[in-house]
Amino acid sequence: MRTLNVSISEKEFEKLGLKGESLTFAELFNLVSKELVRQNLERSVELAEKYGLSDMTMDEIAAEVKAVRTHAKSNH
Repeated sequence: MRTLNVSISEKEFEKLGLKGESLTFAELFNLVSKELVRQNLERSVELAEKYGLSDMTMDEIAAEVKAVRTHAKSNH
């Protein structure tokens, strides 16, 4: 096994919820992945609110998806 030293800021350390200064790659990967998912979800919510999608019902969303798929099929 190899050891890799990574430097991060105190803010990043706290943001990832790190407790110690030693962890496995799998643990680091898991923490970073969760943070990326959180950031992507936050951005998706911002965009949904910006474009009025957050007010749509599931039926309206399903109808939009169906319309786009129907349009895509007719253009092939």
